[in-house]
Amino acid sequence: MLSTRQLRYFVEIAESGSFSAAAERLFVAQSALSRQIKDMENRLQTPLFERTARQPRLTAAGEAFLPRARSLLNELVKASDMATQVGNGQLGTLRLSHSSTVPLSGRVLTDISAFIEREPGVSLDIGKLSSEAQLEELSEGRLDLGLLRLPVLRQREGIQIVPLFSERLLLAVPTDHRLAASSTVELAQLKDEAFISIPHPQRGGLSYLCAELCMGQGFFPTAARVVSRKTTQLQLIQAGFGIALLPQSMQDIAPSGVRFLTLADEHCQSTVALAYRQDPPPLIQHLIRTLTRDEDR
Repeated sequence: MLSTRQLRYFVEIAESGSFSAAAERLFVAQSALSRQIKDMENRLQTPLFERTARQPRLTAAGEAFLPRARSLLNELVKASDMATQVGNGQLGTLRLSHSSTVPLSGRVLTDISAFIEREPGVSLDIGKLSSEAQLEELSEGRLDLGLLRLPVLRQREGIQIVPLFSERLLLAVPTDHRLAASSTVELAQLKDEAFISIPHPQRGGLSYLCAELCMGQGFFPTAARVVSRKTTQLQLIQAGFGIALLPQSMQDIAPSGVRFLTLADEHCQSTVALAYRQDPPPLIQHLIRTLTRDEDR
């Protein structure tokens, strides 16, 4: 098999017009250059140059081989540059997933937009999964980063979970609900209400947190006849199937038929966290730094 050095020598001789000029440009002895070209010709079983008294001329085989040799060397340079950029976190595709209750709006969207603008060689493949499914995908190497809501009931070995920010929980009701005109609402007032999101026995996240808050007021949320843990719960609220405690950021994607009310208890907070495998490569580290940057917001 031909070596990249031989390809480079061959192209340099063809472009400079002589073995001696090529040897000077390549900083090698002319005899070593000649040996490499002779080895190439032996491997290809055909001469590439016609040796003349004045200067070597390309044979028909050499003429046909030259543009392909140039192309191979150019592709090698591109491949090397790409490997360097990927290794340095400047190029590639990241797989990001978020829980349905972590909408891509507000701070999250601002940070992702800033990252994409700053890293022109990087793209994002974004999906939506539950917190537990994100941890499983991360553990299996099918996901690079996850945005989820705490608490997480089952930790995965080798997965790092870092809190990003907390936001207030609000009461989401249909616009014709009995409480819709209230300025603030006490959790205890929701004892007899139907909740369209209740906790799964093996999942944490927002519904688990909301159930804990309700139990702190002496009741467990009553399940509505139609329930959902996805963003479809906004449509269910609008349709009048029940109510839900939702993070403030969900207002950004809510339909007009849903009204958000302030909860009197200021401790009703929900935390968004970032999950990723330990010791991530540079490309993932760049996005982690963007999402976890410390500043007043």
